[in-house]
Amino acid sequence: MNWFIFALITLLAWGSADLFYKKGADEKDKYSHLKTSVMVGLVMGLHACYTLIFGGINYNFKNLIIYLPVSAMYILSMTVGYFGLRYLELSISSPIQNSSGAVTCLLLVIFLGEKLDLPVALAVAVICIAIFVLGLLEKKESDKLREEGDEKYRMGFIAFFMPIIYCVVDSLGTFFDGYYLDDFTTTPLVGVTEETFEDVANTSYELTFLICAILILIFLKIKKQKFVIKEQGNRTVAAVFETIGQFTYVYAMSGKAVVAAPMIASYSVVSMILSRIFLKEKLTVKQYICIAFIMLGILVLGIYDI
Repeated sequence: MNWFIFALITLLAWGSADLFYKKGADEKDKYSHLKTSVMVGLVMGLHACYTLIFGGINYNFKNLIIYLPVSAMYILSMTVGYFGLRYLELSISSPIQNSSGAVTCLLLVIFLGEKLDLPVALAVAVICIAIFVLGLLEKKESDKLREEGDEKYRMGFIAFFMPIIYCVVDSLGTFFDGYYLDDFTTTPLVGVTEETFEDVANTSYELTFLICAILILIFLKIKKQKFVIKEQGNRTVAAVFETIGQFTYVYAMSGKAVVAAPMIASYSVVSMILSRIFLKEKLTVKQYICIAFIMLGILVLGIYDI
């Protein structure tokens, strides 16, 4: 049952992280998404340092470069997602971002010639159609409120594309990860064993995020932007939840992936519930119907272990 505990922790951690990402998003601060990335990078960097010191993984720093294509996709997708949250409701953003499994599925079909079972193909189609309809509804709402001079909704339709970009870029990271983590005997990572190669990959990702955080801090300093860590409460909490979920995810999936996957893929439900309780977000019935179809598609993909 250890896999179930890890899957449950991941589900709750990532759902909670989304809530605090949204609470930390400031539409009046054009550098808000970068500041969130800084905190995630710093917290993940601390965890990476802990792993290097106490994890016993015998880390070779060449893996920073080797794993960079995957790390870059994940970091870019997350930063783009943070930008979208400045203007977009969490109830819309989270399910779209969590649809990256559908895009990964399409990439596997196009580039690796994978075959799809009918339920999986239908799930992918449902997700794509639901996202398209949700975009039309968001544009209609944005057009209406833009006429009223609401700056938040003036950017709403532009922001709508941010979780879609997140979805596509994150799926590329997952697609690349399939190459790196399929088997420790064929992985490009160096100095790894069957027990350590996943931890080595995760540490490479976290160290890369730390480097990006440092570079962003330098950029913010050049731009004369105030950044005080003790004032980044919501962003810090989000980063902690993100790192916890990232750590437990590996163990959940290595235990019983076919059941753990749909549990974890449904963390958007946690995000939506928390957004209704703490952020008082309200959507139209049509938007909720679209989101329900997206969640159904994600559940099917998880069950079939894409």
